[in-house]
Amino acid sequence: MNLTGTSGFEIVLSVPLVLEYADAAKRFGDATALSHQDIDDVIDYLCSVAHLQEIHFLWRPLLRDPRDDHVLELAVEAGCELIVTHNIRDFAGSDQFGISAIRPGELLRRIGGES
Repeated sequence: MNLTGTSGFEIVLSVPLVLEYADAAKRFGDATALSHQDIDDVIDYLCSVAHLQEIHFLWRPLLRDPRDDHVLELAVEAGCELIVTHNIRDFAGSDQFGISAIRPGELLRRIGGES
């Protein structure tokens, strides 16, 4: 995620991340009462408002959970300042690239959506 001066932030996605989001959302869709079509609609919306970033380099494995390496690669390639995740522990080491891993609540506080 990039913080911007005008709109607050920019969502950055890659094809692997979109596929991961769709897979996870559909596996846990029963917990949200969303249909697969609803999930596809949300994913389509995210893709329409996000910056699609291609990744041209790989240095895996770097993170504690190698399945998260593609997220860090995306953040580095896109010049992001933040990775927003509930799983900040697995992003230890992202700071060596100038990227902080923060929880969603912290993002909301930073952009003024939560006191």
